[in-house]
Amino acid sequence: MRSSVNKVLLALTATLLISCSEKDEEALAQMPVEQLYNMAKDQMDSGSYNTAAKTFAEVERQHPYSEWSLKAQLMSAYCYYEAKKYTEAIEGYNVFIQLHPGHEHIPYAYYMVGLSYYEQIPTVHRDQTVTEKAQEAFQEVINRFPDSPYAKDAKFKMDLLRDHLAGKEMDVGRYYLRQRSYLAAVNRFKEVVDRFQTTSHVPEALHRMVECYLALGLVEQAYQTAAILGHNFPGSLWYADTYALMTDKNPKTALPKKQALKAEVKLQDKPTKTKPPVK
Repeated sequence: MRSSVNKVLLALTATLLISCSEKDEEALAQMPVEQLYNMAKDQMDSGSYNTAAKTFAEVERQHPYSEWSLKAQLMSAYCYYEAKKYTEAIEGYNVFIQLHPGHEHIPYAYYMVGLSYYEQIPTVHRDQTVTEKAQEAFQEVINRFPDSPYAKDAKFKMDLLRDHLAGKEMDVGRYYLRQRSYLAAVNRFKEVVDRFQTTSHVPEALHRMVECYLALGLVEQAYQTAAILGHNFPGSLWYADTYALMTDKNPKTALPKKQALKAEVKLQDKPTKTKPPVK
């Protein structure tokens, strides 16, 4: 008996919800476009981002050829970004880019795609596919819209992304070093030195290469790498460790303690969140 009553109550509740939903849709359909847009904006301003995203989408659906439609597309994507629904945000911005490639807010859309990936960057211990996608998106902003207000921040974030990717290579290299897979470790550390020369990880990468070369018995390579480290980062703590490693702990490769390691090779020099531009 109780089970039957519960089923009836559930059915009535579902009917009421459907009825309310239909009434809400009818009310939205009869609402003037400007009023509907302002309603979505009020929802956004109050922090109801999911609801606002759907209301902005309703503006676009009901009035696809109005001046409000383009604004609503961007605002809907922005609300998903604020709601941390980055997949939906990226999809929304990409649709805008595909449909309106010549629009004045295209630089912003590209930038927000990058920012949506950027917010999802994992720790260096995990796969960095998202990091690479963020890098690609920001590079698009820099290459295509160098004079836009978003290019400067894109460059700044690119530096952070490169440092993060270098950190991933270092993490893998250290793992191989712990496993005594010295050749594999050297390849990872060389990747940091060759591809990420402006990052904070280069001094350690050079020091780790010295460790690997000494473990492999490649004394000359160890000396050359130590010399590069000493020339480019003479005040680094990693250079101090390398110097101690080359002079004190390896009699076969020992150098006079007062002699500075001089480099023959020099490293080559290589060259926040944003609110939507519509209201």
